[in-house]
Amino acid sequence: MNKRVFNPRAIAGGKWPVLTHVGRISGATFRTPLDAYPVDGGYLFVLVYGSGSDWVQNVLAAGGARLRAEGREVELAAPRLVGEDEAFRSLSDEVARPPRLLRITEFLRMDLVAG
Repeated sequence: MNKRVFNPRAIAGGKWPVLTHVGRISGATFRTPLDAYPVDGGYLFVLVYGSGSDWVQNVLAAGGARLRAEGREVELAAPRLVGEDEAFRSLSDEVARPPRLLRITEFLRMDLVAG
């Protein structure tokens, strides 16, 4: 449902950060709207559906992706899964934490590529 209904609308609306990544099996280019938050030297992604999600596996396999957020596009590298403690330490106090009810314990961190 998300891939066919929500994602195209969210991308077209332009309000969500959009990650462009390459399929690890198909080699196709995908665009996925996500919760992405700037952190020192990179971005942190909330893994609402866990680390087994296709987009997460694609980014880990490729070693990076591109992110369009706040009107600019950046190259990201060195993807790694981080736990709740590390994720929350890196987020600014203004960023709302995911509700405990969702039981989100994994996050994806990537570094900005200098350029």
